[in-house]
Amino acid sequence: MEKIYSSFFLICIIIITILTFACLVRAIIGPKLADRIMAVNMIGTMTIAIIMLLSVYLQETSILDVALVYAVISFVAVIVLAQIYIGIYHEIRVKKQKKSKKESTVNDHL
Repeated sequence: MEKIYSSFFLICIIIITILTFACLVRAIIGPKLADRIMAVNMIGTMTIAIIMLLSVYLQETSILDVALVYAVISFVAVIVLAQIYIGIYHEIRVKKQKKSKKESTVNDHL
């Protein structure tokens, strides 16, 4: 029975690793910045899952500490990326507002 569990964990680790690389592709080619942020968040979450499964597979509980530290780092990274996204969105909105004000001023003079 232990051999079945160990092969199950190994298969799960391989599948999650493949899905992590699929998220990496989405993070690189993702058409929007929000898609990229979501992909980075998913990569972090799947990496944590891989570390936890590896901990069970190797029967080593000290690896769980690494997963917890990685979870905190991943959370902070997503928060920073979201703040950058909000800043970029705000800049684009301000530029559009300035452009529409200039166009309305030009139209008023005509």
